[in-house]
Amino acid sequence: MFGTSTEIPGLAPDLVVHDTLSWRPTSLLAGEGLDLLLESAGTRWNAQPHAAAALAWKAYTYWLALPAVLGYASARRVPLLTSTNVLMHFRDPRPLVTLGLRPDTPVAVLPNDPLALTGHPRIRVVPDEEALLAEFRRSLLDEHLTPLLNAIHDRVRLGKRTLLGSLASGVAYGVLRSADVLPGSSADTITRLHEALGVIDLVELIADESGKLDVQRKTCCLAFTLPTPKVCRGCCIKSH
Repeated sequence: MFGTSTEIPGLAPDLVVHDTLSWRPTSLLAGEGLDLLLESAGTRWNAQPHAAAALAWKAYTYWLALPAVLGYASARRVPLLTSTNVLMHFRDPRPLVTLGLRPDTPVAVLPNDPLALTGHPRIRVVPDEEALLAEFRRSLLDEHLTPLLNAIHDRVRLGKRTLLGSLASGVAYGVLRSADVLPGSSADTITRLHEALGVIDLVELIADESGKLDVQRKTCCLAFTLPTPKVCRGCCIKSH
């Protein structure tokens, strides 16, 4: 319906999880499951609690948003990534967490999409692109990431702007890393998605001499605080 994720390490093969026995719902992360996420991040990066939380959020939001970001950018199809529709496991430490979708996860589409005519129970037809982007925000941010953001903020007192900056960066990188196979303007697509999420002011798209776009962050993911410090390519501290 919106491509395959077989070769993407943070997502289940082919994205949809049919055997859900060893997977857990991501809704647990806003409660008892948060410890597992933060402990996994602390082990993965040998990080202090606040840095582990920031890096866990950065990794999690990138992999979570990717199916909806690329679904919208490639075909104007948005899988509704609420916390009850998305499953997780921590068996592979490389991407920190692996995510997949329940088989009955709905997909929002426009009226002119061929899927809109199928009458399939998973297909939700919305009237226009504004409504499609509203579904993108509602499912990804309001009903999934905001409860997790609040739980992390309460646990380690990380600023919400810092965390949302990583979401903005992840959305932009998701589009730019696939730009060669996506239709239309990458900058326009990123702007639309950022506006829908309310994070338009947290990153800036910059072009090199050849016109290739990159992401300049206005917040920091705290990777520079690791025992072996890392300064990401688009980090805001490079300009200070």
